[in-house]
Amino acid sequence: MESKEEFSRTLGPWLLWGLGVGYVISGMYFGWNLGLPVGGTLGLGIATLLIILLYVCFSFSYTELACMIPKAGGAFDYGREALGNVWAYIVGTAQLIEFLFAPPAIAAAIGAYFSLFLPGIDPIWIAIVAYLLFTSLNILGVKFAASFEFGITILAVFELLLFSGLTLPSFSWEKFSSNPLPNGWGGALSSLPFAVWFFLAIEGVANVAEETKDPQKNILIGFGSALATLVVLCGLVFFSSIGVGGWEMIVYPEPGAVASDYPLPLALRKLYGESGWAFHLLITIGLFGLIASFHGIILAGGRASFEFGRANFLPKFFGKIHPKFKTPANALMANTAFGIAALCTGKTSELITLSAFGALLLYFCSMISFFVLRKKQPDRERPFQVPGGKILPSIALVLSAIVLGVCAWQHPILFGIFVLILASGLIWARASIFGK
Repeated sequence: MESKEEFSRTLGPWLLWGLGVGYVISGMYFGWNLGLPVGGTLGLGIATLLIILLYVCFSFSYTELACMIPKAGGAFDYGREALGNVWAYIVGTAQLIEFLFAPPAIAAAIGAYFSLFLPGIDPIWIAIVAYLLFTSLNILGVKFAASFEFGITILAVFELLLFSGLTLPSFSWEKFSSNPLPNGWGGALSSLPFAVWFFLAIEGVANVAEETKDPQKNILIGFGSALATLVVLCGLVFFSSIGVGGWEMIVYPEPGAVASDYPLPLALRKLYGESGWAFHLLITIGLFGLIASFHGIILAGGRASFEFGRANFLPKFFGKIHPKFKTPANALMANTAFGIAALCTGKTSELITLSAFGALLLYFCSMISFFVLRKKQPDRERPFQVPGGKILPSIALVLSAIVLGVCAWQHPILFGIFVLILASGLIWARASIFGK
């Protein structure tokens, strides 16, 4: 039996746009550049176009599910209605992996950005403080958290537009196209999970459906406007940052150095130097982009863990709502403890890849849920129906399967770890999953 814990509905379309863009926008600031050493400009560029097509098709299809079943568990709840507990467990765990492994990777970047101002402090401690601070903000209330998210998202979008305006006049096609495929077409395949990072977690809009006013209408507005904004920003950042001095310049701070978590400041450093006003402005405001995604994914992840607890797939502790703030405080705190532990491994690239595995499996399984519900419940009210019939969900299904397969082939050890994490929950959740 599920608990009767309920949220309050306070979110409108503008706040949903802020959440949708905010969940993702850190992907414009870092992470994607780690795909350049393996794919180069051409390889990562082709991978990004493929991922854009995947997200356009998936987002329209997922919106139909979210408007039809506006619940906090998102893909978990759609899977449960479609194929029952076992399927719901697979989809829900994939969602948890995405939302649990993405924040520590972003926190590492926040620590790296702040360390440019505070070189005497270990970036790990800065990241841990960020975790504790923004978990606390999320506990205080969803409207407060979403309003905060909206404000910093506006600043982050403005900053990316400013960055593009400062760098595009210096765009060089010769530099942009230099060393386009350093590892051949195989490297282009290896860059796919980093292209996913450009858009990963936009589906988190569905996880606040129970806290949305008129969700059947506003979720569509939130998803559509957020995706359009992100596609434009992705193109601007990709061309403007690489075109300044080639892809190597925004990956390696110095020759022989390890890959950087702050590619955009490196591009500005090439033009203005570290003492220039533009360089310092970008670092200062650029932190808002990282904070927006960090804060937003913490919010969505808390709802995903809460729904697992409410359905008794996790201990009931997770499925409780704070009596005063009406937020899943227990789930948020547990997620933060896990995230800090993952952060301390220092494996940013691996965390990104694991999160991408979770997202891709979520997309694939959600599209199966989509087709099953279309067949099982053809007459159910669907406030929004994806245009084109089954074309877009079919494309999303095929592309997510292909990209997941390619990523598993390119990263077999990490995929094995992903499968072990996915399977481990069967031990503690088997009673709820199989109804024993």
